[in-house]
Amino acid sequence: MKLSVSLTVNGKPVSAEVESRTLLVDFLRDRLRLTGTHIGCDTAQCGACTVLVDGKAVKSCNVLAIQARGQEVMTIEGLATNGTLHPMQAAFKQHHGLQCGFCTPGMVMSAIGLAAETKAPTETQIREALDGNICRCTGYHNIVKSVKAGLEAMDEVTP
Repeated sequence: MKLSVSLTVNGKPVSAEVESRTLLVDFLRDRLRLTGTHIGCDTAQCGACTVLVDGKAVKSCNVLAIQARGQEVMTIEGLATNGTLHPMQAAFKQHHGLQCGFCTPGMVMSAIGLAAETKAPTETQIREALDGNICRCTGYHNIVKSVKAGLEAMDEVTP
């Protein structure tokens, strides 16, 4: 059964017909070709598919596309502005918060979701916010350092 879905993705209105069982991650990757949102586990365990839905970090492998109807979805591709990295992306680059990069989009989106929920989080709060994101390459030290720096940079940009 095909259903109509209209939403905003990275600031642009999008409308399409989708199967009722289409996951948001598949809609973003297959229909919109936004492949920065990764598929890791298909069970909402790894966080590689994390996007922002109305500003909240959501694992898109656990949400139907139709459930995002009328909402604002932001993917990793929508963060940079005119070729300038978002402060969180820049912090991950500057503080070596990535290695292979597979988990990085989900980590960045989770960190930005944290910024919307908590002003000046502690290291413990940062680690708790990233708890649902798995990285197989690092010990998380530089990821936490990157998130902390990114949150500080975001705070400087946003009054």
